[in-house]
Amino acid sequence: MTMIKPEVPSDPKAMIAEAERALADIAKIKAGIGTVIFGQESVIERTLVALLAGGHALLVGVPGLAKTKLVETLGTVLGLDDRRIQFTPDLMPSDILGSEVMEQDDNGKRYFRYVKGPIFAQLLMADEINRASPRTQSALLQAMQEYHVTIAGERHDLPQPFHVLATQNPLEQEGTYPLPEAQLDRFLMQIDILYPELEAERRVLIETTGTSDARAEKTIDAERLRDMQQLIRRMPVPEGVVDAILKLVRSARPGADNDIAKKFISWGPGPRASQALMLCARARALYDGRLAPSVDDVKALAEPVLQHRMALTFAARADGMNIRDVIGNLTKVAL
Repeated sequence: MTMIKPEVPSDPKAMIAEAERALADIAKIKAGIGTVIFGQESVIERTLVALLAGGHALLVGVPGLAKTKLVETLGTVLGLDDRRIQFTPDLMPSDILGSEVMEQDDNGKRYFRYVKGPIFAQLLMADEINRASPRTQSALLQAMQEYHVTIAGERHDLPQPFHVLATQNPLEQEGTYPLPEAQLDRFLMQIDILYPELEAERRVLIETTGTSDARAEKTIDAERLRDMQQLIRRMPVPEGVVDAILKLVRSARPGADNDIAKKFISWGPGPRASQALMLCARARALYDGRLAPSVDDVKALAEPVLQHRMALTFAARADGMNIRDVIGNLTKVAL
């Protein structure tokens, strides 16, 4: 089986040693998160995969499923400078990016000084992101893709690493604004948070209703996270995995040569989805202790990577189809 070569050639022994060290750190991270977040292993895995891959994630779930707590815990465990913005209908772009203020020196000369907003953080939590207007949501577009912002024609670089973890409530639609396609496409994954299992919910009851709450502790720092992200980008990818990614993503576009796309898909994922699948497959492989991704990684990540990058036709909705059904059927056909 041929392999897609990484950009920077690596000594196999050195890479194995790096991977073993990364695995030890990932185990510590999981243990640290587990002291505060009970159950939800799939959610934790996908969120960590998104961060290890260097991307952003959209957490979708009903209230009370510890979305906010998870993001706060990740900031602590990963040693990142984290900030939280509560998105509201009256939130303005300057409340996120910052703004210029006029000041006067001792000689009476006036000048503008840029006061940075909360976006200048390594981990930004956009809480209930769909409650802000499209104008305010668009303040994140440049930052999430280019990792800098432009204020009054001046470029201001964001801290590295920079990640946005946004939360969204799927139930309450009044007073909310759907995220535009350009905004959704910048999220590496959409992670759906479901109700916890019985034993996990039992532990929540016991652990969180006493006189003290468990607190997470720092396990790594931002520089170590950056090293792990670079390791993932150097991991080799089998050519069969690359072909599987291309086949799946291209099969999910209107006009693709399959009955599912022709009948049920209104618009589909672009090349950014292929990039996301490639990075996430590598990150998931490392998370599981493997040095190269497999087609099974692509299958496991198809739903969280593709579901927010697609829309169904009226015929699909009339037939009672949902996006997960379509992705599941496409995965079976394509892979």
